[in-house]
Amino acid sequence: MSHTTTDEPARKASGATVPVLAFAGIVVAVMQTLLVPVIKDLPRLLDTTPGNATWVLTSTLLSGAVATPIMGRLGDLFGKRRMLITSLSVMVVGALLSAFTDALVPMIVGRTLQGFAMGAIPLGIGLMRDMLPRERLGSAMALMSSSIGVGGGLALPAAALVAQHTDWHALFYGAAGLGVLAIALTLAVVPESPLRAKGSFDLPGALGLAAGLVLFLLPITKGSDWGWSSPTTLGLFAAAVVVLLLWGLMELRLAAPLVDLRTTARREVLLTNLASIMVGVSFYVISLVLPQLLQLPSETGYGLGQSMVVAGLCVAPLGLTMMFTAPVYARLSARYGPRTTLILGLLIIGVGYAGGLGLMSAAWQTVVTSVLIGAGIGLAYSSLPALIIGAVPASETGAANGLNTLMRSIGTSVSSAVIGMVLANTANDVGGVAVPTMHGFRVSFLIATAAVAVGLALAFFLPRRRPATTTQLRASSEEDANLARAEQALAGESVAGESVAGEVPRGFRGRVLAADGVPVARAKVTLIDRHGRQAGATLSAGDGSYALAVPAEGPYVLAARAAGHGPLAHSATHTGADRPVDLDLALPGETVSA
Repeated sequence: MSHTTTDEPARKASGATVPVLAFAGIVVAVMQTLLVPVIKDLPRLLDTTPGNATWVLTSTLLSGAVATPIMGRLGDLFGKRRMLITSLSVMVVGALLSAFTDALVPMIVGRTLQGFAMGAIPLGIGLMRDMLPRERLGSAMALMSSSIGVGGGLALPAAALVAQHTDWHALFYGAAGLGVLAIALTLAVVPESPLRAKGSFDLPGALGLAAGLVLFLLPITKGSDWGWSSPTTLGLFAAAVVVLLLWGLMELRLAAPLVDLRTTARREVLLTNLASIMVGVSFYVISLVLPQLLQLPSETGYGLGQSMVVAGLCVAPLGLTMMFTAPVYARLSARYGPRTTLILGLLIIGVGYAGGLGLMSAAWQTVVTSVLIGAGIGLAYSSLPALIIGAVPASETGAANGLNTLMRSIGTSVSSAVIGMVLANTANDVGGVAVPTMHGFRVSFLIATAAVAVGLALAFFLPRRRPATTTQLRASSEEDANLARAEQALAGESVAGESVAGEVPRGFRGRVLAADGVPVARAKVTLIDRHGRQAGATLSAGDGSYALAVPAEGPYVLAARAAGHGPLAHSATHTGADRPVDLDLALPGETVSA
């Protein structure tokens, strides 16, 4: 394991820890859709051109994408709670700056600072992994992961109501107030994680990643304005490729990189991140299409003629359903695994978009579509951190989830650019005003359906995992004799030439650790083969060490359990050489490649 502990005693997580972290996630997600209700009025409100006004939204997107993996790595190194509070503080400063100005440049600076807070979501997921017992971790991470959609969905009606009845600057005062409340609750309720990654912060890597992301996302968000074949757009894409390639080569040479690209290249991590892009694409399509359809005048023949507030309320079930899906996900994932719940979520999203093609003629139909798609996205979003956490070491949780959150942001950015281009190219010109058409809305839904299909294909290639409870139950009937022999070994007696942590010619060896890195003595470690049969069992020694011989090369599951700790099922592959594998009883399980 590549983590250390601090000298500070760890405070135990209270029952309020998860709601507070989820609230912080919802608050920062609000920043992404805060100005959607007034987007068409921004040129007038800021006394600028429509092209310049779009930077108010683009700046938040870019800063959020850059900050997410960087804050995750800083949290791994210096404390996730500390970096969470830092992210929220920067957001509050940005909200207050925007609240006090009507000028374009200060507004862009303020919005950039607000986007910086997006790093709070992977930090919250990392805190949950470090502190929560196994039985609470699944639903907690699901709620935190879904907070991206929950905040975005709930912000639409609330922001519409404020913008319609008060000065639009009240949006930023409200955002600052929510940020201060989130900081106060975090300080009062959330303990700091004692886990720390080894190494130092990779500043050149952070600058390189930031430059590459800006060069890549900028033409995506502005390509419709600049022209997709313009020299500026193509030049920025080419520069992004060069910078990101050079950045990758540099990261591979570093002992403590900002992003461990070797870990990222593991099949489970890589496919999960690619599937995250597809989920991000599908999530943002409904957020772009339904509000416009609902607010278009009924005189168009297909517009539903609703007010800004009603349109927001019709889309609000998207976020509410995502929030209520978290406990459902926890039960499904515990029984079938996060891979299955991801596939199920994507199938539900696909059904929602396919059905939505024929459900656009009444406001209630858009609510049905929002509920269906919200349930699917809730399941899909909830599955992603569990898949990532199960495939990376504890010391890389923040950075790995930060990168996964970045993938979702890239998906929403691509979705915004592609759907914006589709709606613009299919719009009708009415008195010099471009009016979106029903054909454009339906093409947008078809694009979302295609993204879901790609996500499904990726999810089916994710490795299957046997649920921990199943493997342990099948093994328990055979382990008693082996554990009795291990008890004798711990007492210093010879047991057929084998000791608990002595020399084993071919097998797994390592230590059993608790959440704070303290060794766990007399933990039961069972070796289970690919058929679910027990291949060996032992008890950890006083220093937490264990050793198990293997009968043959191939994949195994190391199932560990100890009094006062949740069980762990840890997949590992033996290739003939002695294999070190540490078992952290605070984790939901790691997949370790050979």
